[in-house]
Amino acid sequence: MAVSLDTGSVTSAVDGARRGFLERFGGEPAGVWAAPGRVNVIGEHTDYNDGFVLPMAIDRACYAAAAPRADRILRVYAAQLDEMVEVSLDALVGPGSAADTRDAANTDMAPLAEPAVTGWGGYPVGVAWILRQAGFPVGGADIYLTSTVPVGSGLSSSAALECATALALAGVAGFELTTHELALHTQRAENIYAGVPCGPLDQMSSAFGQDGSVLFIDTRSGEVRPQPFDLTAEDALLLIIDTRVSHAHGENGYADRRAACERAAEFLGVRALRDIPMEELPEAFAKVSVGLGETYARRLRHVVTEDARVQQFVAILNHEQFSLPPLGHRMMQSHASLRDDYEVSAPELDLAVATAVAAGAHGARMTGGGFGGSAIALVDRAVLDEVRDAVRAAFAEHGYTEPQFFPAVASAGARRIL
Repeated sequence: MAVSLDTGSVTSAVDGARRGFLERFGGEPAGVWAAPGRVNVIGEHTDYNDGFVLPMAIDRACYAAAAPRADRILRVYAAQLDEMVEVSLDALVGPGSAADTRDAANTDMAPLAEPAVTGWGGYPVGVAWILRQAGFPVGGADIYLTSTVPVGSGLSSSAALECATALALAGVAGFELTTHELALHTQRAENIYAGVPCGPLDQMSSAFGQDGSVLFIDTRSGEVRPQPFDLTAEDALLLIIDTRVSHAHGENGYADRRAACERAAEFLGVRALRDIPMEELPEAFAKVSVGLGETYARRLRHVVTEDARVQQFVAILNHEQFSLPPLGHRMMQSHASLRDDYEVSAPELDLAVATAVAAGAHGARMTGGGFGGSAIALVDRAVLDEVRDAVRAAFAEHGYTEPQFFPAVASAGARRIL
Protein backbone atom coordinates (compact mmCIF):
# COMPACT_ATOMS: atom_id res chain seq x y z
CA MET A 1 0.00 0.00 0.00
CA ALA A 2 1.00 3.63 -0.13
CA VAL A 3 3.53 4.38 2.59
CA SER A 4 5.04 3.04 5.76
CA LEU A 5 4.48 4.38 9.26
CA ASP A 6 4.77 8.16 8.99
CA THR A 7 7.92 9.83 10.26
CA GLY A 8 6.09 11.70 13.02
CA SER A 9 4.60 8.51 14.43
CA VAL A 10 7.96 6.73 14.39
CA THR A 11 9.66 9.68 16.05
CA SER A 12 6.99 9.81 18.75
CA ALA A 13 7.25 6.07 19.43
CA VAL A 14 11.06 6.17 19.56
CA ASP A 15 11.03 9.18 21.87
CA GLY A 16 8.52 7.40 24.09
CA ALA A 17 10.68 4.28 24.24
CA ARG A 18 13.81 6.32 25.01
CA ARG A 19 12.12 8.36 27.74
CA GLY A 20 10.51 5.26 29.20
CA PHE A 21 13.88 3.52 29.37
CA LEU A 22 15.43 6.53 31.09
CA GLU A 23 12.65 6.66 33.69
CA ARG A 24 12.62 2.90 34.33
CA PHE A 25 16.36 2.13 34.26
CA GLY A 26 17.96 5.48 35.11
CA GLY A 27 20.09 6.00 32.01
CA GLU A 28 20.04 6.45 28.25
CA PRO A 29 19.53 3.38 26.05
CA ALA A 30 22.27 2.31 23.67
CA GLY A 31 19.69 2.18 20.90
CA VAL A 32 16.06 1.58 19.93
CA TRP A 33 14.96 -1.27 17.68
CA ALA A 34 11.54 -1.84 16.12
CA ALA A 35 9.72 -4.82 14.65
CA PRO A 36 6.27 -4.60 13.03
CA GLY A 37 3.15 -6.65 13.42
CA ARG A 38 1.62 -8.16 10.31
CA VAL A 39 -1.55 -8.76 8.38
CA ASN A 40 -1.79 -11.99 6.43
CA VAL A 41 -3.60 -10.99 3.26
CA ILE A 42 -4.30 -14.62 2.34
CA GLY A 43 -2.79 -18.01 3.10
CA GLU A 44 -3.93 -19.01 6.59
CA HIS A 45 -2.70 -22.11 8.44
CA THR A 46 -0.61 -23.08 5.43
CA ASP A 47 2.77 -22.08 6.88
CA TYR A 48 3.16 -25.10 9.16
CA ASN A 49 2.11 -27.25 6.20
CA ASP A 50 5.14 -26.11 4.17
CA GLY A 51 2.79 -24.05 2.02
CA PHE A 52 2.43 -20.54 0.62
CA VAL A 53 1.48 -17.35 2.47
CA LEU A 54 1.01 -13.71 1.49
CA PRO A 55 1.50 -11.42 4.51
CA MET A 56 2.68 -7.87 4.87
CA ALA A 57 4.31 -6.03 7.73
CA ILE A 58 2.14 -3.16 8.98
CA ASP A 59 2.75 0.25 10.52
CA ARG A 60 2.08 -1.02 14.04
CA ALA A 61 5.26 -2.11 15.81
CA CYS A 62 6.97 -3.14 19.02
CA TYR A 63 9.82 -0.85 20.07
CA ALA A 64 12.70 -2.05 22.24
CA ALA A 65 15.01 0.47 23.91
CA ALA A 66 17.97 -1.36 25.39
CA ALA A 67 21.36 -1.03 27.02
CA PRO A 68 23.96 -3.63 28.02
CA ARG A 69 24.62 -4.66 31.61
CA ALA A 70 27.98 -5.64 33.05
CA ASP A 71 26.48 -8.65 34.83
CA ARG A 72 24.55 -11.65 33.46
CA ILE A 73 21.10 -10.30 34.31
CA LEU A 74 18.34 -9.72 31.76
CA ARG A 75 15.62 -7.27 32.78
CA VAL A 76 12.68 -6.66 30.45
CA TYR A 77 9.93 -4.12 31.18
CA ALA A 78 6.63 -4.11 29.27
CA ALA A 79 5.16 -0.62 29.29
CA GLN A 80 1.60 -1.57 28.36
CA LEU A 81 1.44 -4.09 31.21
CA ASP A 82 3.58 -2.12 33.68
CA GLU A 83 5.38 -5.34 34.52
CA MET A 84 9.00 -6.43 34.56
CA VAL A 85 10.70 -9.79 34.38
CA GLU A 86 14.24 -10.34 35.63
CA VAL A 87 16.30 -13.47 35.10
CA SER A 88 19.90 -14.58 35.22
CA LEU A 89 21.13 -15.69 31.80
CA ASP A 90 23.06 -18.47 33.52
CA ALA A 91 19.75 -19.86 34.80
CA LEU A 92 18.42 -20.25 31.26
CA VAL A 93 19.32 -23.87 30.78
CA GLY A 94 17.76 -26.34 28.40
CA PRO A 95 18.58 -29.27 26.12
CA GLY A 96 22.02 -29.14 24.54
CA SER A 97 24.71 -26.51 24.91
CA ALA A 98 25.92 -23.49 22.99
CA ALA A 99 28.54 -25.68 21.36
CA ASP A 100 26.16 -28.16 19.78
CA THR A 101 22.76 -26.53 19.29
CA ARG A 102 23.19 -24.04 16.44
CA ASP A 103 22.05 -26.86 14.13
CA ALA A 104 19.57 -28.15 16.70
CA ALA A 105 17.79 -24.80 16.56
CA ASN A 106 16.92 -25.64 12.95
CA THR A 107 15.12 -28.84 13.86
CA ASP A 108 11.79 -29.51 15.48
CA MET A 109 12.21 -29.51 19.24
CA ALA A 110 9.62 -30.19 21.90
CA PRO A 111 8.54 -27.34 24.19
CA LEU A 112 10.49 -27.02 27.41
CA ALA A 113 8.79 -28.79 30.29
CA GLU A 114 9.67 -26.11 32.84
CA PRO A 115 10.76 -22.80 31.33
CA ALA A 116 12.29 -20.35 33.79
CA VAL A 117 9.74 -17.67 32.91
CA THR A 118 6.14 -18.08 31.75
CA GLY A 119 3.41 -15.65 30.69
CA TRP A 120 4.31 -12.66 28.52
CA GLY A 121 7.87 -12.71 29.87
CA GLY A 122 8.44 -16.09 28.30
CA TYR A 123 8.57 -14.46 24.87
CA PRO A 124 11.55 -12.11 25.37
CA VAL A 125 13.28 -14.50 27.77
CA GLY A 126 12.72 -17.31 25.28
CA VAL A 127 14.46 -15.25 22.61
CA ALA A 128 17.51 -14.78 24.86
CA TRP A 129 17.47 -18.51 25.62
CA ILE A 130 17.26 -19.66 22.00
CA LEU A 131 19.99 -17.27 20.86
CA ARG A 132 22.29 -18.59 23.58
CA GLN A 133 21.39 -22.15 22.62
CA ALA A 134 22.33 -21.32 19.03
CA GLY A 135 25.74 -20.06 20.11
CA PHE A 136 25.28 -16.29 19.96
CA PRO A 137 27.10 -14.28 22.69
CA VAL A 138 24.04 -12.88 24.45
CA GLY A 139 24.96 -10.69 27.41
CA GLY A 140 23.10 -9.00 30.23
CA ALA A 141 20.74 -6.23 29.19
CA ASP A 142 17.98 -3.88 30.28
CA ILE A 143 15.16 -3.70 27.73
CA TYR A 144 12.14 -1.40 27.70
CA LEU A 145 9.32 -2.63 25.45
CA THR A 146 6.42 -0.56 24.18
CA SER A 147 4.08 -1.59 21.39
CA THR A 148 1.40 -0.18 19.10
CA VAL A 149 0.32 -3.67 17.94
CA PRO A 150 -2.96 -4.54 19.69
CA VAL A 151 -2.48 -7.66 21.82
CA GLY A 152 -4.75 -10.56 20.92
CA SER A 153 -5.82 -8.93 17.66
CA GLY A 154 -4.36 -11.58 15.36
CA LEU A 155 -1.74 -9.09 14.11
CA SER A 156 1.28 -10.92 15.58
CA SER A 157 2.08 -8.81 18.59
CA SER A 158 4.17 -11.70 19.95
CA ALA A 159 6.32 -11.96 16.80
CA ALA A 160 6.87 -8.19 16.85
CA LEU A 161 8.00 -8.43 20.47
CA GLU A 162 10.29 -11.37 19.74
CA CYS A 163 11.96 -9.77 16.73
CA ALA A 164 12.45 -6.43 18.48
CA THR A 165 13.94 -8.21 21.49
CA ALA A 166 16.29 -10.30 19.33
CA LEU A 167 17.61 -7.24 17.51
CA ALA A 168 18.05 -5.37 20.80
CA LEU A 169 19.97 -8.26 22.37
CA ALA A 170 22.17 -8.52 19.29
CA GLY A 171 22.70 -4.79 19.13
CA VAL A 172 23.81 -4.29 22.73
CA ALA A 173 26.00 -7.42 22.68
CA GLY A 174 27.67 -6.49 19.39
CA PHE A 175 26.69 -9.39 17.16
CA GLU A 176 24.58 -9.48 14.01
CA LEU A 177 21.62 -11.57 12.92
CA THR A 178 20.78 -12.07 9.28
CA THR A 179 17.13 -11.61 8.38
CA HIS A 180 16.74 -15.36 7.98
CA GLU A 181 18.40 -15.99 11.37
CA LEU A 182 16.13 -13.41 12.98
CA ALA A 183 13.00 -15.12 11.63
CA LEU A 184 14.23 -18.64 12.37
CA HIS A 185 15.36 -18.16 15.95
CA THR A 186 12.40 -16.05 17.05
CA GLN A 187 10.03 -18.69 15.69
CA ARG A 188 11.95 -21.37 17.59
CA ALA A 189 11.74 -19.27 20.75
CA GLU A 190 7.95 -19.21 20.44
CA ASN A 191 7.77 -22.92 19.59
CA ILE A 192 10.15 -24.23 22.23
CA TYR A 193 10.20 -21.74 25.09
CA ALA A 194 6.71 -20.24 24.93
CA GLY A 195 5.26 -23.58 23.81
CA VAL A 196 3.21 -22.20 20.90
CA PRO A 197 3.45 -24.46 17.80
CA CYS A 198 3.28 -21.63 15.27
CA GLY A 199 4.71 -21.85 11.77
CA PRO A 200 7.18 -19.32 10.34
CA LEU A 201 4.61 -16.88 8.94
CA ASP A 202 4.55 -14.30 11.74
CA GLN A 203 8.26 -14.00 12.36
CA MET A 204 9.12 -13.98 8.64
CA SER A 205 6.57 -11.22 8.08
CA SER A 206 8.06 -9.06 10.82
CA ALA A 207 11.64 -9.71 9.73
CA PHE A 208 11.26 -9.38 5.94
CA GLY A 209 8.62 -6.65 5.64
CA GLN A 210 9.01 -4.06 2.88
CA ASP A 211 7.36 -0.71 2.27
CA GLY A 212 4.53 -0.94 -0.24
CA SER A 213 4.73 -4.71 -0.71
CA VAL A 214 3.17 -7.94 0.34
CA LEU A 215 5.47 -10.93 0.75
CA PHE A 216 4.91 -14.09 -1.28
CA ILE A 217 6.61 -16.67 0.94
CA ASP A 218 7.30 -20.31 0.20
CA THR A 219 7.56 -21.57 3.75
CA ARG A 220 9.31 -24.79 2.69
CA SER A 221 12.20 -23.19 0.83
CA GLY A 222 12.19 -19.96 2.81
CA GLU A 223 12.06 -17.95 -0.42
CA VAL A 224 10.55 -14.48 0.01
CA ARG A 225 9.33 -12.63 -3.10
CA PRO A 226 7.97 -9.12 -2.45
CA GLN A 227 4.94 -8.27 -4.57
CA PRO A 228 3.87 -4.63 -5.18
CA PHE A 229 0.58 -3.96 -3.45
CA ASP A 230 -0.37 -0.41 -4.38
CA LEU A 231 -4.04 0.04 -3.66
CA THR A 232 -3.69 3.83 -3.83
CA ALA A 233 -3.88 3.69 -7.63
CA GLU A 234 -7.21 1.89 -7.24
CA ASP A 235 -8.40 4.44 -4.66
CA ALA A 236 -8.85 1.56 -2.23
CA LEU A 237 -7.36 0.26 1.00
CA LEU A 238 -7.13 -2.84 3.13
CA LEU A 239 -9.13 -2.16 6.28
CA ILE A 240 -8.32 -3.96 9.52
CA ILE A 241 -11.37 -4.66 11.68
CA ASP A 242 -10.20 -5.57 15.18
CA THR A 243 -13.11 -7.41 16.74
CA ARG A 244 -11.42 -7.03 20.16
CA VAL A 245 -12.13 -10.68 20.85
CA SER A 246 -8.77 -11.71 22.24
CA HIS A 247 -7.23 -15.01 21.25
CA ALA A 248 -4.34 -17.00 22.72
CA HIS A 249 -2.87 -19.66 20.44
CA GLY A 250 -1.40 -21.56 23.35
CA GLU A 251 -4.86 -21.96 24.88
CA ASN A 252 -7.07 -22.80 21.91
CA GLY A 253 -7.38 -25.30 19.10
CA TYR A 254 -4.36 -24.11 17.10
CA ALA A 255 -2.22 -27.04 18.25
CA ASP A 256 -5.06 -29.45 17.47
CA ARG A 257 -5.31 -28.12 13.91
CA ARG A 258 -1.59 -28.52 13.35
CA ALA A 259 -1.61 -32.04 14.77
CA ALA A 260 -4.52 -32.99 12.50
CA CYS A 261 -2.64 -31.76 9.43
CA GLU A 262 0.49 -33.66 10.40
CA ARG A 263 -1.56 -36.81 10.98
CA ALA A 264 -3.27 -36.47 7.59
CA ALA A 265 0.06 -35.93 5.82
CA GLU A 266 1.52 -39.00 7.50
CA PHE A 267 -1.52 -41.04 6.53
CA LEU A 268 -1.17 -39.94 2.89
CA GLY A 269 2.54 -40.66 2.88
CA VAL A 270 3.69 -37.10 2.11
CA ARG A 271 6.03 -34.76 3.92
CA ALA A 272 3.33 -32.10 4.34
CA LEU A 273 -0.12 -31.32 2.99
CA ARG A 274 1.48 -28.83 0.62
CA ASP A 275 2.49 -31.88 -1.41
CA ILE A 276 -1.09 -32.78 -2.34
CA PRO A 277 -1.87 -31.09 -5.71
CA MET A 278 -5.33 -29.72 -6.41
CA GLU A 279 -6.05 -32.35 -9.03
CA GLU A 280 -5.49 -35.11 -6.47
CA LEU A 281 -7.59 -33.47 -3.74
CA PRO A 282 -10.83 -35.43 -4.41
CA GLU A 283 -9.04 -38.75 -4.14
CA ALA A 284 -7.04 -37.68 -1.08
CA PHE A 285 -10.17 -36.27 0.58
CA ALA A 286 -12.02 -39.55 0.13
CA LYS A 287 -9.08 -41.58 1.37
CA VAL A 288 -8.63 -39.48 4.50
CA SER A 289 -12.38 -39.43 5.17
CA VAL A 290 -12.45 -43.23 5.25
CA GLY A 291 -9.16 -43.73 7.06
CA LEU A 292 -9.17 -40.91 9.61
CA GLY A 293 -12.58 -39.29 9.48
CA GLU A 294 -14.24 -36.35 7.77
CA THR A 295 -12.77 -33.76 10.16
CA TYR A 296 -9.25 -34.64 9.05
CA ALA A 297 -10.38 -34.56 5.41
CA ARG A 298 -11.81 -31.06 5.81
CA ARG A 299 -8.55 -29.84 7.36
CA LEU A 300 -6.77 -31.29 4.33
CA ARG A 301 -9.15 -29.58 1.93
CA HIS A 302 -8.62 -26.19 3.51
CA VAL A 303 -4.84 -26.39 3.26
CA VAL A 304 -4.77 -27.56 -0.36
CA THR A 305 -7.33 -25.03 -1.58
CA GLU A 306 -5.78 -22.20 0.45
CA ASP A 307 -2.37 -22.82 -1.10
CA ALA A 308 -4.04 -22.57 -4.51
CA ARG A 309 -5.79 -19.33 -3.54
CA VAL A 310 -2.48 -17.73 -2.52
CA GLN A 311 -0.97 -18.53 -5.91
CA GLN A 312 -4.08 -17.28 -7.70
CA PHE A 313 -4.00 -14.06 -5.66
CA VAL A 314 -0.38 -13.41 -6.67
CA ALA A 315 -1.18 -14.12 -10.31
CA ILE A 316 -3.99 -11.55 -10.17
CA LEU A 317 -1.68 -8.97 -8.59
CA ASN A 318 0.73 -9.40 -11.48
CA HIS A 319 -1.84 -9.51 -14.27
CA GLU A 320 -1.77 -6.61 -16.72
CA GLN A 321 -5.54 -6.23 -16.29
CA PHE A 322 -5.38 -6.18 -12.51
CA SER A 323 -8.67 -5.48 -10.73
CA LEU A 324 -9.94 -5.73 -7.18
CA PRO A 325 -13.08 -7.94 -7.45
CA PRO A 326 -11.13 -11.17 -8.18
CA LEU A 327 -8.96 -10.51 -5.13
CA GLY A 328 -12.04 -9.98 -3.02
CA HIS A 329 -13.52 -13.23 -4.32
CA ARG A 330 -10.44 -15.21 -3.18
CA MET A 331 -10.65 -13.54 0.22
CA MET A 332 -14.26 -14.63 0.60
CA GLN A 333 -13.39 -18.19 -0.43
CA SER A 334 -10.59 -18.21 2.12
CA HIS A 335 -12.86 -17.07 4.92
CA ALA A 336 -15.52 -19.66 4.09
CA SER A 337 -12.89 -22.39 4.13
CA LEU A 338 -11.47 -21.21 7.46
CA ARG A 339 -14.97 -21.02 8.91
CA ASP A 340 -16.34 -24.32 7.61
CA ASP A 341 -13.44 -26.67 6.88
CA TYR A 342 -10.85 -25.46 9.38
CA GLU A 343 -13.32 -24.20 12.00
CA VAL A 344 -11.14 -21.41 13.38
CA SER A 345 -13.44 -18.44 12.91
CA ALA A 346 -15.65 -16.80 15.54
CA PRO A 347 -19.14 -15.24 15.42
CA GLU A 348 -17.67 -11.75 15.60
CA LEU A 349 -15.33 -12.45 12.70
CA ASP A 350 -18.12 -13.94 10.59
CA LEU A 351 -20.32 -10.91 11.31
CA ALA A 352 -17.55 -8.45 10.42
CA VAL A 353 -16.85 -10.22 7.12
CA ALA A 354 -20.48 -10.59 6.04
CA THR A 355 -21.40 -7.04 7.02
CA ALA A 356 -18.39 -5.46 5.33
CA VAL A 357 -19.17 -7.21 2.04
CA ALA A 358 -22.87 -6.36 2.25
CA ALA A 359 -21.88 -2.72 2.75
CA GLY A 360 -19.76 -2.64 -0.39
CA ALA A 361 -16.35 -4.18 0.32
CA HIS A 362 -14.89 -6.22 -2.56
CA GLY A 363 -14.11 -9.02 -0.13
CA ALA A 364 -13.21 -9.73 3.46
CA ARG A 365 -11.77 -12.53 5.58
CA MET A 366 -10.50 -13.31 9.02
CA THR A 367 -6.75 -12.90 9.33
CA GLY A 368 -4.35 -14.65 11.67
CA GLY A 369 -4.76 -17.88 13.58
CA GLY A 370 -8.42 -17.30 14.33
CA PHE A 371 -10.65 -17.92 17.37
CA GLY A 372 -10.92 -14.14 17.62
CA GLY A 373 -8.70 -11.26 16.56
CA SER A 374 -9.14 -9.27 13.36
CA ALA A 375 -10.77 -9.40 9.98
CA ILE A 376 -9.57 -7.51 6.90
CA ALA A 377 -11.71 -5.98 4.17
CA LEU A 378 -10.72 -4.80 0.69
CA VAL A 379 -12.58 -1.50 0.44
CA ASP A 380 -12.91 1.34 -2.05
CA ARG A 381 -12.33 4.63 -0.26
CA ALA A 382 -15.67 5.84 -1.60
CA VAL A 383 -17.52 3.35 0.62
CA LEU A 384 -15.11 3.28 3.58
CA ASP A 385 -17.42 5.19 5.91
CA GLU A 386 -20.39 3.03 4.95
CA VAL A 387 -18.44 -0.17 5.66
CA ARG A 388 -17.21 1.03 9.05
CA ASP A 389 -20.63 2.33 10.07
CA ALA A 390 -22.36 -0.90 9.01
CA VAL A 391 -19.93 -3.13 10.94
CA ARG A 392 -20.12 -0.91 14.00
CA ALA A 393 -23.95 -0.99 13.90
CA ALA A 394 -24.04 -4.77 13.41
CA PHE A 395 -21.79 -5.31 16.43
CA ALA A 396 -23.96 -3.03 18.54
CA GLU A 397 -27.10 -4.88 17.44
CA HIS A 398 -25.57 -8.21 18.54
CA GLY A 399 -24.30 -6.81 21.82
CA TYR A 400 -20.64 -7.24 20.86
CA THR A 401 -17.83 -4.94 21.98
CA GLU A 402 -17.37 -2.06 19.55
CA PRO A 403 -14.70 -2.98 16.99
CA GLN A 404 -11.71 -0.84 16.11
CA PHE A 405 -10.73 0.11 12.57
CA PHE A 406 -7.45 1.16 10.98
CA PRO A 407 -5.85 0.79 7.54
CA ALA A 408 -3.20 -1.84 6.89
CA VAL A 409 -0.17 0.01 5.56
CA ALA A 410 2.59 -2.18 4.12
CA SER A 411 5.73 -1.23 5.99
CA ALA A 412 9.40 -2.03 6.50
CA GLY A 413 10.52 -4.99 8.57
CA ALA A 414 12.46 -5.26 11.83
CA ARG A 415 15.32 -2.76 12.06
CA ARG A 416 17.29 -0.40 14.25
CA ILE A 417 15.59 2.99 14.58
CA LEU A 418 17.95 4.89 16.89
